[in-house]
Amino acid sequence: AAPTKPVSSTITKDEVRDLFKLWNDSLATGDSRIVASRYAQGATLLPTVSDTPRTDFDSIKDYFDKFLLMKPQGVITDGHIKIGDGWAQDHGIYEFTMGATGNKVKARYSFMYVQDADGKWKIGHHHSSQMPEGITVAQKIDENEVRNLFYLWNDALATLDPTAVAARYTKDAVLLPTVSDVPRDTEEKITDYFTNFCKLEPQGTILESYVKIGTNWAQDSGIYEFTMGATGAKVKARYTFLYKYEDNQWKIAHHHSSQMPEQIEPKSKPGANILSQAQVRSLFTLWNDALATLDPKQVAARYAKKSILLPTVSDKPRTTQDEITDYFVNFLQRKPQGQILEGVIQTGDGWAQDAGVYEFTMG
Repeated sequence: AAPTKPVSSTITKDEVRDLFKLWNDSLATGDSRIVASRYAQGATLLPTVSDTPRTDFDSIKDYFDKFLLMKPQGVITDGHIKIGDGWAQDHGIYEFTMGATGNKVKARYSFMYVQDADGKWKIGHHHSSQMPEGITVAQKIDENEVRNLFYLWNDALATLDPTAVAARYTKDAVLLPTVSDVPRDTEEKITDYFTNFCKLEPQGTILESYVKIGTNWAQDSGIYEFTMGATGAKVKARYTFLYKYEDNQWKIAHHHSSQMPEQIEPKSKPGANILSQAQVRSLFTLWNDALATLDPKQVAARYAKKSILLPTVSDKPRTTQDEITDYFVNFLQRKPQGQILEGVIQTGDGWAQDAGVYEFTMG
């Protein structure tokens, strides 16, 4: 007997567009198995946010295990349909609203639909990619050019104009200055700091420098020394500059300057509140235990009222309880648990620092 032919190999453009709606409805279930079942046997998925082609049910399901955490819902904003004998193609631009964050993301798409043995239309090929004009293009910079950015800032100091110095910082920059306890996270606050500092007529030179370069960012950290023209005094300090490419130029996104620790007089007055190294390390455990609750408010509660979080997977400094909570809303979806691999602890009266390397396992 001749093989059975599918009931019908014809489909209308409206029916093709309805296949997208079926796929989108499967996203709304939050069940990766249901989404993966919309793909034909032997289908290929080239996803938006993974470099790995997915070519079977298990690997397609694995991709959507993570993607569905964002609670995506899509709409086609520009689509073009072609139909053939037993196949149909829908390609164009779709936009997703992520229910978990409220973010909207546009991408280009191609769906190739085919009929399975039962005559059901399923996705045989799905290619989704970022909008090319939204992809970050790296601005070239070498180590010497990074170090020369310091001298642009130093030249601004030489003008003795605090607004000229503040103009070297990005719109969302954070300054942790040497001689003030107050973090400066606005142009007004940064200008205010340099209003006083410029009165000392400072001019700096880099003594030691260590440069790292990434995509549209660069970091220069080390030791600099200032000569104060108003007094003749010389002052050494440790520094970190994080530069970001903004408005077609490199600017300072983060600047941390601190006294040389061995030059700071120890506080040994009676009643000094100094933690042991074991007590300092236990504070990380408390933070890690807060992560384990998966409650962003409990994690944010571990931060002081005037704390600053410079997170791993966000460009935005977090300087308020609400902003810190917002960061951990997304991060906790990965169910992170950390351990310190290498740490160096410093303590003083009413403060402690634990710096080093930690590793997270994402549950």
